[in-house]
Amino acid sequence: MAKIKLTKNEQKVQKDALKMYQRYLPTLTLKKQQLQTEIRTIEAKAREVRAQRVALEKEFSEWISVFGEEDAFKPDMVTVSNIKKGFGNIAGVTIPVYEGADFSRGDYDLYETPLWIDLAADRMEKALSLDLEADVLDEQVRLLSQELRTTTQRVNLFEKVKIPETKANIKKISVYLGDEQVASVVRSKISKKKLQANAGAAQEAAE
Repeated sequence: MAKIKLTKNEQKVQKDALKMYQRYLPTLTLKKQQLQTEIRTIEAKAREVRAQRVALEKEFSEWISVFGEEDAFKPDMVTVSNIKKGFGNIAGVTIPVYEGADFSRGDYDLYETPLWIDLAADRMEKALSLDLEADVLDEQVRLLSQELRTTTQRVNLFEKVKIPETKANIKKISVYLGDEQVASVVRSKISKKKLQANAGAAQEAAE
């Protein structure tokens, strides 16, 4: 704890600081709770998206195996050419928002490849889109978690350090000023008695 001046001016400084901490703490606490809620929501969404991806992949594998032509479809037949992202704001944090993607399809001979290749490519695009969406959701969680750590540190600083420390400073100054006031009254009374005694002695000498 830094050394403080035991004065009325310092007492006012400490009281003003306490009011500021107490005013901002509820806002920080609310922001912390909001971030925690949003992170849980986004994490749940990411799990849901990944579950859809797994289900799609399973369905895709089973579907292709029915045709007995597993080697006909190559993963590089579908590639991502552009990822579309927007931006949102949660509790003052700018986050990316997945808005879709553009895909390119490799060249393949329509006469030599099975008829179901186009349908398979559509499903592959859907799978890639789900992967991209999950990645963006992960980035949202990362950014919000970073802000949550900072906000939590501030809440703890105010709750466990600044507010108790400032209250202790105010109490210390108040006790000191109270003691000084009592001492001043005592000194004043002693001085008054001395003056009265001196005046009495002078009057007696004059008589």
